[in-house]
Amino acid sequence: MDYFCLTDPGKVRDHNEDSVAIVMNESLECLLAVADGMGGHRAGEIASSITINHLTKSFQDKISVGTKEEAINFLKQAVSEANEKIYAYTEENPESKGMGTTIVVALLTPEYLLFGNIGDSSGFVLKHGKIHKITNDHTLVNLLVKSGELTEEEAKEHPRKNVLMRALGATTTVEMDIFDVETDVEGILLCSDGLTNMLEFEQIERVLNEKLDAQDMVRKLIHKSNNRGGNDNISVAYLKRGVQ
Repeated sequence: MDYFCLTDPGKVRDHNEDSVAIVMNESLECLLAVADGMGGHRAGEIASSITINHLTKSFQDKISVGTKEEAINFLKQAVSEANEKIYAYTEENPESKGMGTTIVVALLTPEYLLFGNIGDSSGFVLKHGKIHKITNDHTLVNLLVKSGELTEEEAKEHPRKNVLMRALGATTTVEMDIFDVETDVEGILLCSDGLTNMLEFEQIERVLNEKLDAQDMVRKLIHKSNNRGGNDNISVAYLKRGVQ
């Protein structure tokens, strides 16, 4: 396996509220995670770092996450605990009230591949040279698309496309969507919307099919996003498995 992750402030924002990580545990199981923070007074980066730090520490403290059912429970529990930590921080630091973060994770073991998300950071797989989005965005416009009130094209330009319906830190409890995916994939991509708002899926797919290592792929995706305006923080985590 070849993997790499990177976060970049982009061309417009004066600081970076994203956090990103790829870690292995003793059983060589792999966790990828991207969090896109939000909130004033630099609170967004606190929310995203609390989430990523708690998830990665919880994962590495385990020799193995166990069966698929145990792994699902682990992800839900770890995210719930991260949510409680963010909520507790805002109680102790009133100036950070309203801070929160998205989270998207992928958990790969020899037996299974799980994705989980809250918010609008995205998870994809590359299979037979094609990318497939696994996660569903918890946004107002996505709800409107699903209900038939907006088309996909209208959603891209909608003035409220960044309004989240679900995020960590917003309420005392939060529910993560979990997706069980076949393991026969060539690559696993997680990213914040700083990437997907700048690049079409076909442009992302083209880079992932180039003969590059994971580090060069991630750097190229971020470079392309910045070239197209880089109007948000950009975070990318990619795991390249080769043809299965």
